[in-house]
Amino acid sequence: MTIEKRGIAMPEPSFSRRSVLGGIGVGAFLAGMPGIALAKEMGTSFPGLTKIMNDYVAEKKVAGMQAVIGFGQAAPQVISAGTLALGGDKLVDSNTLWRLYSQTKPVTGMATMMLIEDGLISLDQPLSDIFPEFADMQVLLDPEGAIDNVEPAKLPITIRQLLTHTAGLGYTIISKGPIQKAYLAAGLSTGRASRSPLPGFDRGTPTPDIMTFMKRLSELPLVYQPGTQWSYSICHDVLSAVIEKVSGKPLDEFLQARMFGPLGMSNIGYHVPADQAHNLADNYAPFAGSLIPIDPGATSIFLDEPPFAFGATGLVGTASDYDRFLQMLLGFGTVDGVQVMKPETAKLGMSNLLPETANTKGTWIANHGFGAGGRSGLGTAASPTGTFGWGGAAGTSAFVDTVRGFRAGGYTQYFPSNRYPFQSDFPKYVYADLTGEAEVGAGNTSP
Repeated sequence: MTIEKRGIAMPEPSFSRRSVLGGIGVGAFLAGMPGIALAKEMGTSFPGLTKIMNDYVAEKKVAGMQAVIGFGQAAPQVISAGTLALGGDKLVDSNTLWRLYSQTKPVTGMATMMLIEDGLISLDQPLSDIFPEFADMQVLLDPEGAIDNVEPAKLPITIRQLLTHTAGLGYTIISKGPIQKAYLAAGLSTGRASRSPLPGFDRGTPTPDIMTFMKRLSELPLVYQPGTQWSYSICHDVLSAVIEKVSGKPLDEFLQARMFGPLGMSNIGYHVPADQAHNLADNYAPFAGSLIPIDPGATSIFLDEPPFAFGATGLVGTASDYDRFLQMLLGFGTVDGVQVMKPETAKLGMSNLLPETANTKGTWIANHGFGAGGRSGLGTAASPTGTFGWGGAAGTSAFVDTVRGFRAGGYTQYFPSNRYPFQSDFPKYVYADLTGEAEVGAGNTSP
């Protein structure tokens, strides 16, 4: 295994919104992994993954790490390394809380699928049926150009497009030029990173309540024509508003009633109670061979209630709680006899829901499908059938493989997520151990 030597200066991390909150996919998701059948009862200690995690901690690239991997509906295996804070004495354990960031998106996506199952909305229903202010939207002629250089939208925004980032909406972590500035000025940025200013990270105007958020968003032009382009966006924050408007419950209450409560996910939510701050891992920025704390658990910004339950980036929870969500997906809506959605609903949510008209070339999901908030397999060597998952901005990664019958999540806390290959390569580490192809001591944890 090639380990970065201590004392070698690392380049200053870029705290752009894209690098801090947006570099969060699962990389080349399962690319090149053999399509073999894995026995659910197969026992493994995951030696390759364990070695990689221990090396990250030993080399002080991160303070702590955790992986949770399970077959079928069986209890998962948990691998932990390191501490919640660099140099601290509190070990990572089952109570450790992780900032999940965009691993929130599949949760919001499946909550939306529940409303579709209930018959309260439909997959191709226009958003304007629910929020009339989104009728007759305008679209930028140049995604980075003047916000008054527009043309009428040719199609309405739909629920399908919101689930798959094809609605044409912008994102302060992705968009450039005048539309990014307009989003920031309107408070249309829902990611939280630190109480302290971060270099190159414009906080913008404070985020308003959810209905004001929707009104302000409707008054700005779209970046792309709906249904034409995959572009990472605030779609899942819009879905938070859809869920609240249609169900009569804010997203956090809806999730508690329909998913978290029934599944026994008791340590996940949109803010960390003060009496649980001691369980929240510190978040760091790797810089010049050191780790700079940017959001210590004891004083974290996640101790505050957010303006609303962000559908895109807001959740904080234990790895075991998120594993319950993955277990539900693997069980096609059911865990331990408790059904929270029908099998056909779960399967649909994990399938490729992209509009046929959407271009994905050159994006994070090129040659992949995209379902209800996560990348989905297309049945190719690079995109195996039955795979579904997404990652988070602080280096986390989670997925299910419904064909081979297992689920896996990898957790740590560092910005930006592409500073190390852990997030992008986590699925490869898991598959390499399961197929017997991992070589303990082989691999590369260097940037």
